[in-house]
Amino acid sequence: MDDVKEARDPAPAVTRSIRLLGLLADAGGPRTLTELAGGLGLAKSSTANLCLALEAAGMIERSANGYRLGLRTAELGGAFAAQFNQVREFYSVCDSSDVLRQELVQVAMLDGADALYLARHEGSLSLRLGTPLGSRLPAALSAAGRALFAAMSDDDVVARLGEDAVFPALTERSTTTLAGLLEILAATRKRGWALDAEESFRGIVGVAVPLPGWAPADPPLSLGVAIRAIEADFERIERVAAALQEAARALTNPFSAAARR
Repeated sequence: MDDVKEARDPAPAVTRSIRLLGLLADAGGPRTLTELAGGLGLAKSSTANLCLALEAAGMIERSANGYRLGLRTAELGGAFAAQFNQVREFYSVCDSSDVLRQELVQVAMLDGADALYLARHEGSLSLRLGTPLGSRLPAALSAAGRALFAAMSDDDVVARLGEDAVFPALTERSTTTLAGLLEILAATRKRGWALDAEESFRGIVGVAVPLPGWAPADPPLSLGVAIRAIEADFERIERVAAALQEAARALTNPFSAAARR
């Protein structure tokens, strides 16, 4: 069956290269030629040819322990995020905020059932951890993802996730059921901001707000802050949430339907 699919593929080398990049992105570290060949189901000689072409293009690089993603992939990721007006203005808006200039602030979008992180502002007091650019978290568990879901109807959330959706228990606090998520989203809509109380990472509290797309073709985004749990008293959470709401207003197109509501 795979042979039939590949025979219909108009550019099998491109498809294989994309799969190889995906293997390296998911690996979290270098992978040897043997490991890559096994993951692709290809001969080592064919895999080596793919690696040579990708290495020449700067998409991957060779280290003592194998192959890893190259600098060109970071440039492309940055170029993708920079397509959106809000991401380009995000850093200056954070720097102009008395609250957010001190915080770790991130921009995320939905990709399937995940929150995909596109941009990151390192504040003066920010955490030296969190979600690296291009990384993902289950949207049902992260504040950034919940802010995006809260901007949708419950029916749309169920359609996206499935009626039988269950979520991984990343910590002992994680919500794992769709019914539990819908209750959380109702509370999120009522107060105007989303909360992740150590459900994605132990010791980290997330606060986030939705950010409607600037142009009709832009995806909905969210703005979120990660705070150490030991520092996340309710006063700070509310202060951060208010600052995020103000930043979202500054980053929302004044002529958009969302801004007029």
